[in-house]
Amino acid sequence: MPGLLRGVARTAVVAGTATAVSNRVSRRQQGRWAQQEYQEAPPQSAPAAPPPPPAPSADDMSGRIGQLKQLGELKAQGVLTEAEFEEQKRRILG
Repeated sequence: MPGLLRGVARTAVVAGTATAVSNRVSRRQQGRWAQQEYQEAPPQSAPAAPPPPPAPSADDMSGRIGQLKQLGELKAQGVLTEAEFEEQKRRILG
């Protein structure tokens, strides 16, 4: 019986060591491959800035002014809080 336990224990140690070494080798290879891919990849240029929004037309501007007036009335009536008013104003203007 002691010989059997010794054999099982030795097998467990060998298997555990082999697993640990295998995992370490895999991580090291993966790191090297990632580094190679990074070095071989062309440098990423900064994304182009979005084009500026077109100038609002007169109709669009009058629509925005009307919306802002409605927002002001809702705020004056107490329907909107200051934070809600500012958020909606930013959406309309922005």
